[in-house]
Amino acid sequence: MWEVPLIARLEVVADLSDEDKASLAALCRDVRPVAAKRNIISEGERPEHVHLVVDGWAGRYKLLDNGARQIVALLIPGDFCDLHATVLGHMDHGIVAITACRVAYIPAAQIDELASHHNGLTRALWWSTLVDEAVLRSWVVNAGRRDAYQRIAHLMCEMHLRMKMIGLVTNDHFDLPLTQDELADATALTPVHVNRTLQRLRNEGLITFRGGQLSVLDMGGLQRAAGFDPSYLHTKRRVSANA
Repeated sequence: MWEVPLIARLEVVADLSDEDKASLAALCRDVRPVAAKRNIISEGERPEHVHLVVDGWAGRYKLLDNGARQIVALLIPGDFCDLHATVLGHMDHGIVAITACRVAYIPAAQIDELASHHNGLTRALWWSTLVDEAVLRSWVVNAGRRDAYQRIAHLMCEMHLRMKMIGLVTNDHFDLPLTQDELADATALTPVHVNRTLQRLRNEGLITFRGGQLSVLDMGGLQRAAGFDPSYLHTKRRVSANA
């Protein structure tokens, strides 16, 4: 069921009724494949649909004039790519499929209709948007004030928790399908620096990372290495979807 990751994410903070879940499922009727490394939506586009990742990983990015790329967010199943774009009118950044993805194309009018008839779900979606903004703030701090060791460890801690929220972590093992170049783009480091940092994390017995699979061997140690405080993901507050 394509809607399951979205439901799992929102159920972290909202009590969803069967009617709520049916409404969310209805958002996922038009699901299309997107090949790895292809844009889901490009900077400057004026989208007629809201895009929801239902399978695979995507990245929110900006390109500089010299071709350098900064990944400013990682998107996993259950994440909206551009919930805001139909309000702002055009995309001020691009969304790329990091892996092969399946993406739900949701007419903007359908989101508006849901917001008009399901106040609780609207608050849950608003929570999702606010958490996206909190993650962006954390990434700014990561790139601006943490050293390479802390940056990589922090990213791993964040993705472990976000994947766990949607049921995609088993025994602290999960997909992290990023190349060293992509890790570099996400942390404002060079691939060489990323490689050295990964070796240090492995040598300290904190992780194993190969073939796009991350195993956290010492979660407490990894969190201490990162200085990781998960409160910015706001997973504790629950809202009633029926209020």
